[in-house]
Amino acid sequence: MISERLKGRGIPLIFFLTTIAAYGLLLPQMGFYWDDWPFVWIAKFLGPGEFLPAFANVRPFLGPIFFVTTSLIPPVPIYWQIFALVIRFISGLLAWFAFNQVWPLHKRQTIVAALLLLVFPGYSQHWVAFTHINQEWIPFLFYLLSFALTAKALRNPQKFTFNTLLALLFLIIGVFPTEYFIGLEPLRFLFIWVIVSEETQEFRRRFLKTLKYWIPYLLIWLANAAWLTYFYTIGSYTSYDVQVVHEPLSMFRIAIGIGDAIWKGGLYLWAQVLVLVAKSVRAPSSILTVVLIVISFAFFVFYIRNFDVPKQTRRFAISALIIGIVGIFFGRLPSFAAGLPLKLQASNDRFMISIMIGGSLFIVGLVELLIRDTHVKGYLFALLIALGIGQQFFNANLFRRDWVKQQEIYSQLAWRIPAMQPGTLLLTDQLPIDYETDLSLTAPINWMYAPNYRRSAVPYALIFTEKRLGGTLPSFEPGEQTKVYLRTVNFAGSTSQAIVFYMPKKGCLHVLSSRWGDEITYNRQSPFLVRAIPLSNPDLIVTSTDAIAKLPFLAESKHTWCYYYTKAELARQQNDWKQAIQLFNEATSLGYKPADPFDLLVFVEAQAMNGNIEAAKKLSIDALSIDNGVRKGLCQVWKRIQTNDPARSENKSQEQQVLTNFQCPP
Repeated sequence: MISERLKGRGIPLIFFLTTIAAYGLLLPQMGFYWDDWPFVWIAKFLGPGEFLPAFANVRPFLGPIFFVTTSLIPPVPIYWQIFALVIRFISGLLAWFAFNQVWPLHKRQTIVAALLLLVFPGYSQHWVAFTHINQEWIPFLFYLLSFALTAKALRNPQKFTFNTLLALLFLIIGVFPTEYFIGLEPLRFLFIWVIVSEETQEFRRRFLKTLKYWIPYLLIWLANAAWLTYFYTIGSYTSYDVQVVHEPLSMFRIAIGIGDAIWKGGLYLWAQVLVLVAKSVRAPSSILTVVLIVISFAFFVFYIRNFDVPKQTRRFAISALIIGIVGIFFGRLPSFAAGLPLKLQASNDRFMISIMIGGSLFIVGLVELLIRDTHVKGYLFALLIALGIGQQFFNANLFRRDWVKQQEIYSQLAWRIPAMQPGTLLLTDQLPIDYETDLSLTAPINWMYAPNYRRSAVPYALIFTEKRLGGTLPSFEPGEQTKVYLRTVNFAGSTSQAIVFYMPKKGCLHVLSSRWGDEITYNRQSPFLVRAIPLSNPDLIVTSTDAIAKLPFLAESKHTWCYYYTKAELARQQNDWKQAIQLFNEATSLGYKPADPFDLLVFVEAQAMNGNIEAAKKLSIDALSIDNGVRKGLCQVWKRIQTNDPARSENKSQEQQVLTNFQCPP
């Protein structure tokens, strides 16, 4: 049997171990993601005070939170991931504190509900730490504390006023910085109702007493609603497009919305890890996830069964179930009203943070109501917690992979483009990463290439062509003005000063240009990439420099095939064919091979331009044997060879024969 100490004072240890299992096992391999990048760039180069004006026209009460945290924590990924871990640990404890104040006789149920909130599997954005800890989790902590203190005030009449004042203060801090939690306040009414119900069963008296206690909080809630209405309609809001649904909502649409939220936020999300693992059962990450689920399940079966369970749990079950449904509905309401979808395993699942309380109480109440056997309930609770831990570990591995891919992209950019002229616009169609947009990646690009930046025009920007065409990127015509904003500073450039690059999912980064016939070579790629190629000017790349673009906290990728390829591309740009061949020979001697046959084109040209026609022919045949789609690229290379070969008269017949054999058009 587990000791009373572990059941009582040992509860923080259980929450700590659960936090580590869910979020900490891969922590050293995590980085910055999505909106983290522009925020951390601001903290590094403009200072914490910049967050006050940066949020003035978006979420003005959020700026002070960013100011405080960025004043204390350096812009280094590991520090922010540790901070996120601490915040999540505290959130679990505060949820338990709040639930335990509302239902003090139901120890097992409240600790299970709090643990489920801690590992809530519908929310996958934990590792976007810099953004979400500041933007959502810190306000959420204050909201949870406000709930707890409200219940404590009712449980301790001697300190009612003091605890109520604190609860009101924390409500203000929790609800005003972000609109995410505007739907949570009805839960307080129901929490108060549960406590008041212990004193009286008469409905009218219970309702009036509950309303009396709730009115101070209601007034703050209404004040926040009035502020949001003003700010987003006639105030100074100037950022994201908010598309509030103005047309009347049909009962059918409302019912569908409620049903979808309850299904995703209360039921399906607890089992989704099984669906995800089933798609790749033999993958190491899936196997490790299943192992972690099994170990966690065994641990919590042992832990949960040692809690005494009241004989009468039906009343708790009904109240938890009702509060859960209300919590899911009102938690979903703000994003639903804004026309935002509720998607799992996507950036939009950040809206699940306002559903966590409802979703956790809903499933606990449902199990308590439907299952009679105490032991079976314990097994189910242990399984739910274990599945949540497994889901978060599964998510962590996705973010780990993304950070590795980011590392590859930044390293290959630095190898291929050691420096570039200020005012350069980088254009590409898309990058093989999941959590970063072009505008967020503009920040690390500037960090790499302008490490001594001081407040001025932002020197570089990255734009995804398809996504921004007709907006930030007006057209594919030269001379089009482009602007990219990093909150309080901006990049102002032109399509006449651009570099186009392409990075396939499997392969190396390529700088593209019309001078190499890349519109034809890569014509099978997205038209939004191909149409941009004529804008590309590789001369913007500064090759005569000893500077190496890098991010201080990011390790350089290993020098495998792509290192040698990107360096060879740079050598081609300098017409240093001998260097390109030397790089090829070194790469092949180390056993490296290209994943993309298009990588061989630069070496075909290098061999031929260095007089090794037979070696160039052999490489051409090798590339063609891998992918017939490289034929057009080979034709472009051999046409350039035929035009530029310094020994043209001697090799002309061989070059023409190659063009004929490859069926190259004249």
